[in-house]
Amino acid sequence: MDSSSARPTALPTDTMAEWRQTEYGHADAVTLTRGEVPSPGRGEVLVRVRAVSLNSGDVRVMRGEPLLLRMAFGLRRPKQGVRGMDVAATVVRIGAGVTEFAPGDEVVGELPGGGLAEYALAPVARLVHRPAAVDPATAAALPVAGGTAWLALERGGAASGQRILVIGASGGVGTFVVQLAVDRSATVWASCGERNRAMVEGLGAERTFDYRRVQPGSAELPAGSFDVVIDIAGTAPLRVLQRLVRDGGSVVLVAGEGGRLLGPIPRLIAAMLRSIGSKRPVRPLAATFRPDVLAELLVRAAEHRITPVIERTYPFAEAGAALAHVDAGHASGKVLVSG
Repeated sequence: MDSSSARPTALPTDTMAEWRQTEYGHADAVTLTRGEVPSPGRGEVLVRVRAVSLNSGDVRVMRGEPLLLRMAFGLRRPKQGVRGMDVAATVVRIGAGVTEFAPGDEVVGELPGGGLAEYALAPVARLVHRPAAVDPATAAALPVAGGTAWLALERGGAASGQRILVIGASGGVGTFVVQLAVDRSATVWASCGERNRAMVEGLGAERTFDYRRVQPGSAELPAGSFDVVIDIAGTAPLRVLQRLVRDGGSVVLVAGEGGRLLGPIPRLIAAMLRSIGSKRPVRPLAATFRPDVLAELLVRAAEHRITPVIERTYPFAEAGAALAHVDAGHASGKVLVSG
């Protein structure tokens, strides 16, 4: 559709409800307010949000931590004051030059923020069409967590017949890593909290371990036993992680702990240095949005080969509580906000 001939879709109001923050902080810095419905620019569409999936990245930006992050997101306050990246939504208006989507299209994608609002702007390059067989909640859970899991397995060269260890398997990314690895006919061992072991086993993990008792380096995880280690917890010493994989295998770092200023950057630099000339490289993952990956995830969801683990769904009026729950750091699977 040529946007020059398209008529704007009528909206019931020029304002919308949104959860906005004007300073960095925890969930109490985010308040429900009203703002103007934005107009899409070139290469953008305006969408009516139907479901939002929250990620650890949302709360990191909300808190502005590590402090280095503020160089990109705003020194004193977030440039984008509305959290929420993963959305399933309906296109209501299109901007100049948009031919990929039309008003009424159901879409899913990863936004630069703005999802915790009735309406949001979305760059068309970060959207794909949502198949009718995939409901909005399932679709919204896929972009960041599912995409990161896909790229982690790709980065590690995961393949059929391999043994893969997932450290931190019960969160949003971890639950997808387990399912996608099993879907590739790999054997999965997984570390998670005791209360989540049955859930992770239900996703296909052959063996699970309580991370409080069994940690990398424990006898239950013998050295050289794995083709790929996917580290989502980000706390184990790098040398210990390297010992877990066979020669020719690799460790993929999805996340990492660190100080308040630089966060995981020192750990990532150390990983790259330790990998020089190593037969067991440690590969930091720089997850980026790829529409082809999201489209593949939607196919697998439609075929029930993967299913998001959704711990809780909050109504839009309680999105602040949803952010607080994710901020607490104990969510199992995904936390959603319904639009």
